[in-house]
Amino acid sequence: MGCDELRRFLHAYLDGELDLVRQVEFEEHLRSCDACSRIHQAQLALRSALKSDEMYFQAPAHLARKVRMATQPAERKTWLPRVRMLDWFGAAIAAAAVVLAIFVSPVLLRRSPKEQVARDVVSAHIRSLMPGHLTDMPSSEHHTVKPWFAGKLDFSPPVPDLSDEGFLLVGGRLDYAADRPVAALVYRKGGHVINLFAWPSVSTHESAEAADARQGYNLLSWTSGKTNFWAISDLNASELRQFAGLVRARLAAGT
Repeated sequence: MGCDELRRFLHAYLDGELDLVRQVEFEEHLRSCDACSRIHQAQLALRSALKSDEMYFQAPAHLARKVRMATQPAERKTWLPRVRMLDWFGAAIAAAAVVLAIFVSPVLLRRSPKEQVARDVVSAHIRSLMPGHLTDMPSSEHHTVKPWFAGKLDFSPPVPDLSDEGFLLVGGRLDYAADRPVAALVYRKGGHVINLFAWPSVSTHESAEAADARQGYNLLSWTSGKTNFWAISDLNASELRQFAGLVRARLAAGT
C-alpha cells in the first residue's frame, strides 16, 4: 500500500471499515512511513479533541426553564387528546412488537447452513492471504501434498494435478469451516490464488456447481465423490468454473 492509497483509506481505517487484508497492509505501511504515521496521529488527536467536554456547553438553567415553559402548553394541546383516544391502539402495537421480537427476529436472523459455510470459506480465504498463512505444506507435487494430510484429518482429500492446464499446485494446509477441520488445497493461475476446500459429505449424490460472489471473490461449491468442495478466488467467474470442471474431470478419471 502506497502513501496516496493509505490517505484515501485513512477514515475508513479509523472507522473500522477495512477488510482484514487491507487493514494489515495499512498497519504495515504505518510502521514503515513516518509521514503517514504523523498524519494518522494527527487524525487521532483531532477525533479526541472533538469528543472533549470543552467542545460542548450546557444551557443555563434560566434558558432551560424558558424553553420548557414555551413548549409545554403546545405539547399538551397537540398530543394529550390524541394519546387518550389511542391508548388501546398503542398498547396493542407494543404487545405485537414484543411478540415479533421474541418469536420472529431469531428466525429471521438465523443464517442457513450454506450461508454460514460461505462466510467461513471467505474468512478462511482472506486469512490465507496474510503473510505466512497460505500453506502448511508448500509443494507443487501432489504426491507430496496428499500424504501430508494423513493422520491430520479423518479423511484423505483428493489432490488433483492441474499444472498442464495452467493451474499450478502451491501446497496444502489445515483450515476450519462448516464447524469442522477441512483440507485446503492451494493453486495459482498467474497472480491469482485459488483455495479449494474439501471435507466429507453426508450425501452420496453428485451436485452441479453453485456460484456465489462475496467481498470481491467468486465462489463455487459442489459435491462429488462423497466430498464437499468449495473453490474461492479473485479469478473471474468463467476461469473459476473452468478450474472446477477440471477438478471434477480429474477426480472422475481417478487422477
